[in-house]
Formats: sequence, structure tokens, C-alpha cells
Amino acid sequence: MVEIEIDGKKVEVQEGSMVMDAANKLGTYIPHFCYHKKLSIAANCRMCLVEVEKAPKPLPACATPVTNGMIVRTGSDKAVKAQKSVMEFLLINHPLDCPICDQAGECQLQDLAVGYGPSASRYEEEKRVVVPKDVGPLISTREMTRCIHCTRCVRFGQEIAGVMELGMLNRGEHSEITTFVNKTVDSELSGNMIDLCPVGALTSKPFRYTARTWELSRRRSVSPHDGLGANLIVQVKSGKVMRVLPLENEAVNECWLSDKDRFAYEGLNSEDRLTVPMIKQDGKWLETGWQTALEYVAHGLKNIRHEHGADAIAALAAPYSTLEELSLLQKMVRGLGSDNVDFRLRQSDFALDGKITPWLGMSIEEFGQLDRAFVIGSFLRKDHPLLTARLRHATKRGAKVSVLHATDDDLLLPLAARMIKAPSQWLSGLSEVVVAVAQSKGIAAPAGYEGIEAGEVAKAIAATLLSGERKAVMLGNAAAQHPQASQLHAAAQWIAQNTGATLGYLTEAANSVGGYIANATSGKGANALQVFAQPRKAYVLLHAEPEYDCYDPQAVRAGLNHADMVVALSPYKHAAEYADVMLPVAPFSETAGTFINCEGRAQGFNGTVKPLGETRPAWKVLRVLGNLLELDGFDYETSEEIRAELLGTKNAEDADLSSRLNNIAAIQPQAAKPAAEAAVERVADVPIYFTDAIVRRAPSLQLTHDAQAPKATLSAVLAQKLGVANGAQVKVTQGQGSAVLTAAIDAKLPENVVRVSAAHASTVGLGAMFGAISVEKA
Repeated sequence: MVEIEIDGKKVEVQEGSMVMDAANKLGTYIPHFCYHKKLSIAANCRMCLVEVEKAPKPLPACATPVTNGMIVRTGSDKAVKAQKSVMEFLLINHPLDCPICDQAGECQLQDLAVGYGPSASRYEEEKRVVVPKDVGPLISTREMTRCIHCTRCVRFGQEIAGVMELGMLNRGEHSEITTFVNKTVDSELSGNMIDLCPVGALTSKPFRYTARTWELSRRRSVSPHDGLGANLIVQVKSGKVMRVLPLENEAVNECWLSDKDRFAYEGLNSEDRLTVPMIKQDGKWLETGWQTALEYVAHGLKNIRHEHGADAIAALAAPYSTLEELSLLQKMVRGLGSDNVDFRLRQSDFALDGKITPWLGMSIEEFGQLDRAFVIGSFLRKDHPLLTARLRHATKRGAKVSVLHATDDDLLLPLAARMIKAPSQWLSGLSEVVVAVAQSKGIAAPAGYEGIEAGEVAKAIAATLLSGERKAVMLGNAAAQHPQASQLHAAAQWIAQNTGATLGYLTEAANSVGGYIANATSGKGANALQVFAQPRKAYVLLHAEPEYDCYDPQAVRAGLNHADMVVALSPYKHAAEYADVMLPVAPFSETAGTFINCEGRAQGFNGTVKPLGETRPAWKVLRVLGNLLELDGFDYETSEEIRAELLGTKNAEDADLSSRLNNIAAIQPQAAKPAAEAAVERVADVPIYFTDAIVRRAPSLQLTHDAQAPKATLSAVLAQKLGVANGAQVKVTQGQGSAVLTAAIDAKLPENVVRVSAAHASTVGLGAMFGAISVEKA
């Protein structure tokens, strides 16, 4: 440690730190623009000049290393004069358009110009102008003339997002920040550049000119869009969500948000919102009151139980429903005498039911400090943008990451080993790794692994896992949705236990962990796959859009069409084709509730705006339904009472769920030998902007590169065999349905694999997310 003095106060900091770090530790503010605690040092704005004793001239605090006994003055005449001179230079070319600037009121340059800027400019020449460019639907660069070249956006792309999409051209007053020729900014973390920009050069396109920052009230919330549970500041005006910003939480999302969390709020104000309860009569939808609608539902469910037995009733919830909603839904269904309730809509193998409660296996901070990671079956970047950013950061420190997957997408991080195999071959790939680990350690492989030879890639994966201190084997969304999920788990568990690694799941949705805590799983009843395979007479759908959210959309539609009664509790009118009753329930922004994120952290939140129209929080609707059905235990006054009952504590933040989370099952791994190349098979990703109902209705996100209509991506070998060229039309058939899609060729795909995204209107006619599929020229 090194001791230095700043403005008469002594402070100890780590050797190699900068003067800025020491000032931050003391709480002394030094004006700056280019410095940011999460980015590398650029030292190009010079606003942080300070006086250092014995130095001939002022030095930049962000780039001056501390030395023992150093004496720094941040507010001396010499320092302030230097800072004022820099400010004068910065304002020379800056347009004076604060009154119409979107950043006004939260602009660093504006704030500092008050203290350090001159009252009049000595510069009388023409100001420079920068021609605006179109960089996509999320970020506006209409006013790049305001840019002060702090390069925060450039460094963010390079260092955090992993892809340099913005860069700096030219020199002197001709310098400008721009994209590569005719390219847009497509990173799934791009919105953070708007927050980082200290002036109004990069602004939010969807939010532009809609409100002033001082007109907005700020409310805390939690993102419902992926397993991380990013902390949000929801900004509200006139009862409407206008903007979403990150709430800094070092343990969860640091100071970042993914674009999905940031811009999905547009879907909350969608034209598609359901605002009044509706009942279908003679094929026509009629608006009705809550009392009538709920009595109709209660009466219908009682009738079906009376005529067909309780087992004819099933309930499905989306995995981003709150803990309280899931708890009351399962309570209602079980009160009726049925066990058919599930939230794991995209899962297809339920052999581990009752044995595990999948979670990350460690804290998010520990995940970011891993030395070795083996990720199985995950579209990492698009499924978990901020977890991938942490993993990317770990690789810069020397962490080694290996993957087993069906596609070789660019994860924007260096990989130590990659095993790219068709989904049906994943188990044989893991079997090779099991054998490689056993050979390296000189121990016996489990029974049944005798004839398996470990290939070079498997040996490389085993070698990385057997070195390093902090290690993890992670199962991704595709592994959890895989038809052999339980066997993949068993092999991964054996590998983890024998390499000293932690076994974890990169969980899919906001409440994938909470669903287990709320007991919203089928137990002895029919799970999410079986309730459609053997159709029921009544379905209750909570937040779910089954044709988009389930494993096999074909089976779903057949089941729903067969039912006598379908009740949809949703903020949107999506169920008009197959539902009999639609009840408007509140999205996350209009209700109080709790999400339990991938690390098992319970995070409570309150509604940020009043429910739209006749909308009601789903937990209240389910409570009234429970009472109308004359069931016990539905007399809650507040959602906090339900939470306290489930978590044993009134405050979500105080809940310790570690004893209720478990990734280890008493299950023996089964060997799988590489089979002969099978028929053509499908691998389905869920595109990042189609994961849930709110995101699917956010107009700006739907204009992005990632939201383009899915293609049928073929391997080069298969394309040649079929005589299909890149961009040609192909007919993809699976089960009873088919779709005509544009073909794309990916030389890195395994020979017999076709990648067709799920959860999109153009592919919902197809069948299961994995399995045989046929492709022909259209």
C-alpha cells in the first residue's frame, strides 16, 4: 500500500493505482469526462488536471500513478486554472443547443461548465459540423457535432461488449466518432453507450424528445427478461413508463443493462394491451366486468372438474411470472384436486423432477472470477448478455473457457476448446470428456464407458478443467431444453465432481429458480409437455403465449383446440384465437412481486405505474378466483404476505435460499457412443428479442438486426447436397407443419444440422425445438 495526501487528507491505496482512485476513496470529486471506473484509461479529455507537488506542470489525475508521500492539490489556483483552460477548449466547437438537447439536465459538460466555463467565448471562427449517421434503431447520432471525443463509447465496445463497432477517424478538429462504413451498431449491450456519453452526442432513439429528465419520477424495479434480474430505474411521466436505466448493483448487473432490459419498456405501452376482461360468445369477443368474468371462469372450472375429474384441468405459467403469482396459481390448481401445473414450458426431459432445483451454483460475482469454465449447450451472448460480459472480462485475466454446442457462433471471447456437434451427439461428446478426465486422473471411468475413445478436443477440455483454481461446468438453456437433459446433467455432474468444479445452470428466465421455490412444478401430475401430449379439457394460462413459449408449438395448438375452456391471464390480446376468457393482468411494471434470479437472490419490487384500464395484478385475480372456487388459504391482503409465507421473511433481500437450491442428483452417467450420422436434425435458439411477451412487442427492438425473421441456416455440406444457394427459399417441414424460409449457409455448422429459431411467428407452425426435420428447395 502507498500513502498519499490529497487536499490535506491522507489516504492509503494499492500500489499502481492512479491519483483518481485515491481521490474516489476519499470522496474527493475531481472533474472528468473520459475517465470511467469500468473502462481503461484514455487520458484524452484532460479535464482532471491536478497540481502535484514538485511536478513542473499540472498532471491528469486519471493517468498519474501514486507514489509514496505524494502531495496532490485538486482545488489550488494552478489546478483550477488548468481545468478552466481545458473547459474553454472543449466549448470552442461545442454547439450551444442546451435548450433543445435531450441530455439537458443530466449532462456532465453542462454541470461542469457552470463551475469551470467562461461567461463568454474568445473563439469567433466557424464551429465544426459533423454529418449525422444512422447507426440503427436504438442509438441516435443526429447531434455528433456535440461530441467531445472522450472515446468512452469506443472503449466500451472494445472492452465490455467485446466488439468495436464505433471508432475514431481523422485528427484535430476533423476527428469524429463513427461506425465502420455503412454498418450499424448491433451489440446486445449497445444502449450502455448512451449512458456513458457525457454529452448529448449519443441519445436514445426511442426516448428522444418525449420528456425532460426533470419531469420524470424515478422508481426502482427488477428486469423480468432474463435470469440475471438486472436492477432498474424506471422513469415515469403521467402514469406511463418513459425510459428505463440501470440501477447500479455491483453484485448483479454492475452499472450495465442489456438492450433487452433497457428498451423492452416500449412493449408495456403496446397497442396490443388487453385492458378489459373479455368473454367469447358464439365466436365473438364481448367486453365484460371483472365479477362476471371471474364467476364465469370459476363456474367453468367447477363444471369441468365435476364432469371429467380434476385431472382434466391444467395450468401453465410463463417463467417470468412473479413468485407470488406462481404460488397462488399452483395453490388454486391443487385446491381443485389437480397436480397439472408447470412453468418449465420449453423443457422436454423431466427425469430429474424432485431431484434438483437448478441454479447458477455460485454468486454472480464468483461467476465473473472463474479461472476455468466449460459451457454446455448455450447461445451465450444472446441468452445471457451480461453474464457473458463477466465471462469475457474473466478471459482477459487469463480464464479459459470451453464450449460444447451445435453452433459455433462468435461469442466475442477467446475459447480454449470448442466441441461443435449435432444435438443428438452432445451426450457422446460429454462421454469423451468423461473418459479424458478419468485417463488424466488415472481413475476408472463409470461403468459402460469402456469402449469410448477421447478425441483431441475432449482431452483439451479435460486438461483445462483439471488446471486452475475456480472452475465451473455450466449447463445452458439449450442443454436444459434438450430431450436428453437428464443424461447431459449426469455426465456434466460427474465431470464437475471429478475435476473439482462447481456444477451450475445458466437459468433461462427471471423466475426460473423462483418457480421451484413457489412449487409451481407438476409433482405427480402432468408436466408442461404431457398436458398437451394428452390434451386436457381446461387450460389456465398465466402470462404464457404457449405457441411461442413452449417446446412443441404443434402439440400446443392441438391441445388448446381440443379444450372446452381456455382461460388466458395476460396483459395482451394474443389468445383471441383459442381462448374463451381473456383476463387483463398487470405486467411487471404495474404490480408488486418478487423474482429469484439465477444465483438464488430474491429481489422484491413494487409497481412503477398504475395498472392500465381495468387491468389487475395477477396475484389479486388468482386470490379472488380461489375464493370464488371456495378454496382454503386465499385470504391475503398484500403480495408481501404471500412472499413472507414462501421465503420465511418479510424482506426479500433477507431471504437465504441456499438450503433450497441444489444441482446435484443421485444419478449415474450413461455412456453414449458416437452414432452414425443421423437424419437431418434441428437446433432451435430463442432469438434475444422474442423471449417473452413484452419484448416481442417493443417496436425499436423489433427493428434491430437480431430481430430479423429467422432463416433456415444449413451447413455447407447439406446446402451443396440439396443444391441450395445462400439467400434461396427453402421449405422446412417438421411433423404436421412446414414453413418457407430464406436459406443461410454456415460453414461451421455440423453437417446434418439445420438451425431454425423458435418463438417467431414464421416458425410456430413447426414442431419441437430439437429432433428430425426435413429441408427441400421451395
